[in-house]
Amino acid sequence: MTFSDFDINPLFAQVLAREGITVPTPVQAAAIPLALEGADVTAIAQTGTGKTLGFALPSLTLLSEGRPAPGRMLVLTPTRELAQQVQRGMMPLAKAARLRTTCIVGGCGFGPQTQDLRRGVDIIVATPGRLLDHMQRGNVSFDNLEIVVLDEADRMLDMGFLPDIRRILKDAPEDRQTLLFSATFPKEIERLAKDFQYEAERIEIGAISTPAETVTQQVYTVRKDEKKELLAHFLQKTGVETTLVFIRTKHATDRVAKYLRSHGIEAEPIHGGRSQAQRERALDGFRKGKFSVLVATDVAARGLDVQGITHVVNFDLPKTFEDYVHRIGRTGRANATGDAVTFVTPEEAKDLAVIERGLGRSIERAVWEGAVPVASHAQRAERPAGGPPRRGPRRGSGGGRGRRSGTRQRAVQA
Repeated sequence: MTFSDFDINPLFAQVLAREGITVPTPVQAAAIPLALEGADVTAIAQTGTGKTLGFALPSLTLLSEGRPAPGRMLVLTPTRELAQQVQRGMMPLAKAARLRTTCIVGGCGFGPQTQDLRRGVDIIVATPGRLLDHMQRGNVSFDNLEIVVLDEADRMLDMGFLPDIRRILKDAPEDRQTLLFSATFPKEIERLAKDFQYEAERIEIGAISTPAETVTQQVYTVRKDEKKELLAHFLQKTGVETTLVFIRTKHATDRVAKYLRSHGIEAEPIHGGRSQAQRERALDGFRKGKFSVLVATDVAARGLDVQGITHVVNFDLPKTFEDYVHRIGRTGRANATGDAVTFVTPEEAKDLAVIERGLGRSIERAVWEGAVPVASHAQRAERPAGGPPRRGPRRGSGGGRGRRSGTRQRAVQA
């Protein structure tokens, strides 16, 4: 199957072919036909599986067939980096169909954004907070809104955007098409789907909340005060190239980046406390290979558009299993292989057990001279007496919402 087999705008297949993209990923193959029919779709697929084209190709096809009008499509994302990535991904298609786009995010001046919105653009890609600011200033109208996309919906809920989303969609027409894309499907996403969608078709690609099989996972057990030394040693190993290091707090991110530079390792920090210009410079330098290590808080776990990340290092354990999946999903993308390394102290044994329960197995322990004992309760917790190991919690199914009437479910497995 190729993109030419879908009933998309023929110009789009040509654009993709010029970029060497001809075969759809499973989530694209499942979502595109349903979205072209105008159905509401909830798509759950692992990070790095091509969800952007999964909603961009059918949505822009429908827009290109309709009458031009301002504000016909809205894409909401949790972070400015992801919004910018989505707009960049849609730009070649939009240009081919003579559709106009704008990116509405914080950290930038209101002037150019206001001009775009008042002049009228077909597609608005935005973060919820900045979009609400423009709505309150009277800069944007949803009278012509036909398609709404909630991208990385689970992360938006984690970041507390649900009230903002409700306020935004309260002004949207009820007969819109709503596409919801997420890497995980916790109960909060199920409720979100019921509230904002109508008879949604649900697509599940692969196992929910599991890392890609192309990612090799390993745990380094270490004392807390030796983490920075271990990180520097690890990054200097042969074969460790483009590396994303995740740290829990902004201040620690700056300190660790400074420590690495003092040991001859070119590294830059990125977190929510840095200005938009600083974040863009860091990402641009990372993409272009000016430095090989990006030290980040979870602000970079979504929307980091960098190809060829060979290693992800969890310097600090993430708060949840879902965050672990999203972090290590930055490597091993598009069928490439990657390595995910997690540093764990003895005090973090229970947190590690949560991750291993989600995986349904223990993560391989690295053998190194500074290793310390760290207990893992995952296997014992997963093996009730006399029974087989459980494979982690099953997620709830999705459903339509009652904004008009009725519900429908149809899980599409691939």
